[in-house]
Amino acid sequence: MGVKEALLVLRDGRVFRGEALGAEGETAGEVIFNTAMSGYQEILTDPSYRGQIVTMTYPMIGNYGVNDEDVESRRPWVNGLIVREASAHPSSWRGRSSLHDYLRAHAIVGLQGIDTRALTRHLRDHGSQDGIISSIERSVDHLRERARALPPIVGRDLVREVTVETPFTWEQGQWRRDRGYVAPPPARFNVVAYDAGIKLNILRQLRTVGCDVTVVPADTPAGAVLERRPDGVFLSNGPGDPEGVPYLVESVRDLLGKVPIFGICLGHQILGLAAGGRTYKLGFGHHGANHPVRDLTTGRVEITSQNHNFAVDPESLAGRGWEPSHVNLNDGTCEGLRHRDLPVFCVQYHPEASPGPHDANYLFGRFTDLMASTTTSPGGGS
Repeated sequence: MGVKEALLVLRDGRVFRGEALGAEGETAGEVIFNTAMSGYQEILTDPSYRGQIVTMTYPMIGNYGVNDEDVESRRPWVNGLIVREASAHPSSWRGRSSLHDYLRAHAIVGLQGIDTRALTRHLRDHGSQDGIISSIERSVDHLRERARALPPIVGRDLVREVTVETPFTWEQGQWRRDRGYVAPPPARFNVVAYDAGIKLNILRQLRTVGCDVTVVPADTPAGAVLERRPDGVFLSNGPGDPEGVPYLVESVRDLLGKVPIFGICLGHQILGLAAGGRTYKLGFGHHGANHPVRDLTTGRVEITSQNHNFAVDPESLAGRGWEPSHVNLNDGTCEGLRHRDLPVFCVQYHPEASPGPHDANYLFGRFTDLMASTTTSPGGGS
């Protein structure tokens, strides 16, 4: 294919020149970096990245191509992708197309051939920031002016862009190398999952531990959830600022104490707000598959997959019955919460992996144990 020049221009004026990757054109979003060495297809299809341009720090991306199984939602959601080098000749028995062709087929604008180490250090030192990738605009001054005018991610409701419109049920189990996705065991619990941008492997994990899962839109009122008589409610991951989705915060506040609840990522932040706490934006977020987290109950250290730009301030929940359950060993931020009396807990990271390690997979079993131990449920499930 012919080489076409492309530019990345950040809000603070920094410029990176490289080559177009995927679809030609222009895209804008918050530029962040992800330290995972693989799992790019799962990252591309993770709805939590809506509104963001993802920079992969590992220098060669696309080695094993793209297949039809390793997807985490119904379509890719990233606003753009930046890599040092995209493999032009992927090699894998599961691969069906190259990364470039996949991006182009889904109209995703990308950039390659830049020093991603320099970009990562710039974002680490100056914070994640808005930027524009363009293979059609040549004026740096014009792009810089437009980058500075982009709406910030703080306060925006990106959940409405990724959530489903109507409820649906999920039946698929885990993936096995010799059989693909397998049938799950019989269901023991009725779970309603809020879709704020839910990853499919979360649904697979819930189904595998014996949950009959119904997924509902993020704006579903608490009353409509309780009408389904759930044994438990799951709060999913999702993009953007948790304060931008007050309707979900209100629903969760109305559910607290009425049914067991398990939240992941954005769901963790939503629970923090519903409990009366505070969230804040991190400088450059946590994005990758190698973040160490300590479980404060067991003392065990887990290597986790993470993708978030906001965090819960545990001090804002002091005196409300909540306590931190997990802590990030890199920067000391809160990675989990639990309530001393109510059947509710949440984590900031991704125990379902895809991509990433499976150290925290036990949390799905903890959720079923919580539902099993709740003998009387006002929701009607137990």
